[in-house]
Amino acid sequence: MPKITSKAPDEGLFAPKLIDSPRVGGNAPEFTVSDLSRQLKRMVEDSFGHVRVRGEIGECKLHSSGHLYLSLKDEGAVLAAVCWKGQVSRLGLKPATGMDVVCTGKLTTFAGQSKYQLVVESMALAGVGALLKMLEERRVKLAAEGLFDADRKRALPFLPRVIGVVTSPTGAVIRDILHRLEDRFPRHVLVWPVPVQGEGAAAKIAAAVRGFNALEVDGAVPRPDLLIVARGGGSLEDLMPFNEEEVVRAVAESKIPVISAVGHETDTTLVDYAADLRAPTPTAAAEKAVPVRDELLTMVGEAGLRLEGAMRRAVRDRKERVSMMGRALGDPMRAIMPLMQRFDAAAERLIVARTTTFQRLKSRVAEAGGRLRHPRDIVHLAAQRIESLTQKMQGAGRTQLLQSEKKLERLSVMLEALSPRAVLGRGYGLVYEASSNRVITSASDLKPASKIRIELHDGSRDAVVEEDRGKA
Repeated sequence: MPKITSKAPDEGLFAPKLIDSPRVGGNAPEFTVSDLSRQLKRMVEDSFGHVRVRGEIGECKLHSSGHLYLSLKDEGAVLAAVCWKGQVSRLGLKPATGMDVVCTGKLTTFAGQSKYQLVVESMALAGVGALLKMLEERRVKLAAEGLFDADRKRALPFLPRVIGVVTSPTGAVIRDILHRLEDRFPRHVLVWPVPVQGEGAAAKIAAAVRGFNALEVDGAVPRPDLLIVARGGGSLEDLMPFNEEEVVRAVAESKIPVISAVGHETDTTLVDYAADLRAPTPTAAAEKAVPVRDELLTMVGEAGLRLEGAMRRAVRDRKERVSMMGRALGDPMRAIMPLMQRFDAAAERLIVARTTTFQRLKSRVAEAGGRLRHPRDIVHLAAQRIESLTQKMQGAGRTQLLQSEKKLERLSVMLEALSPRAVLGRGYGLVYEASSNRVITSASDLKPASKIRIELHDGSRDAVVEEDRGKA
């Protein structure tokens, strides 16, 4: 049997190395994972501390913590990005998937997932084309909700008592509106001062529109009958607050009619679609808000003259018609005179008939009075009849009373003869049951030891029944 011996492997270039050990003369540095991550983070942040990156927004998610996580992409790569909570509200636009943007910030690494990402500090649309694309998509979305429908538009009041203006209090816009209103028809104007561009302008414009709507109609501060949302001209970026969704919704929800007067005649914002009327300029908005007072006075004067002339013509025409009808009718006295004669004749006949009737009735009354007896004679005869009837009734009563007494005596004698008590004097007696006072008529009704009462002609005695000894 051959002998088996073990042989250590040769230490060579291809020998497996199970345990790491420093090699003499080696120059490869050794890092921990954390050390390498920190050095990579420092290198990336130092090299790309401030960058501008253009790309299309891919995934975009606003976390419940308030941080915004998104990705930027182009044809060849995808870059993760994050915008911290405090910076999201300062971006100036609302990121959405598909938007072409330019983001400014710095690159950093995220060691937990071994990736690098862009920390976004500011964001802007990549050119006017991207901005117009975003506005068109927003317009289509709001239009699909019905915010721009024509049936939502309300007619403006002919002459509003109070006009509310939402604009900057220091610009030329408010002065132009006030001067134009003063020239045309002075009205009570309430100004709600707001910034019309820049960060936070959209929220304050929307709050102003809703604030005017929240006023009470007869409150200390009167509620406007008409609102004007206005600002002067500017670039597309300057007019962006009037394209924000919250401003458009506030104008569409307003219960007070709204005139939009944003920018110059060639400028169009989304607020123009939601408002009840669009004015090309703030001055034109003031002209559309009120009529010209002098023109109204002239119109009223002319209408009064026309009304007076029409009334004069109407009266003259009716006079002519009455005159023509009078000539056609002739003299009315000719129709009235026969009627008057008939009336007089009927009145005379009525007087004669009344006199004749009165005399006839008077004669009948006299005849009836002669046939009537004097009341004293009638009373005397009635008294005699009453006395006679009284005597007759008394005689009949005495006779009937005597007959009744005799009949009663006969019945008393018969009752006495038939009464069982009549024989008690001859030695008879009546036996009663003591408890029920019932007359006992049979010996079988008497039970031993029962109590009885015996009545005789001169009184009664109680007794107790004993045993029947004869049977015993």
